[in-house]
Amino acid sequence: MDQIPESKFEDKRSTIIEQLVEQNVFKIDGRQLYELSLYELMKTYTEEA
Repeated sequence: MDQIPESKFEDKRSTIIEQLVEQNVFKIDGRQLYELSLYELMKTYTEEA
């Protein structure tokens, strides 16, 4: 099985952060968005959408 390049994860993470900021979400559980893992961001993003 091929590994997905790290940049794909970073691109997805950046996209989710941008979309959350557009929805005026800047912190989750008192933590800045850039401090969160991709999983935590995706979970919040799907709940907000």
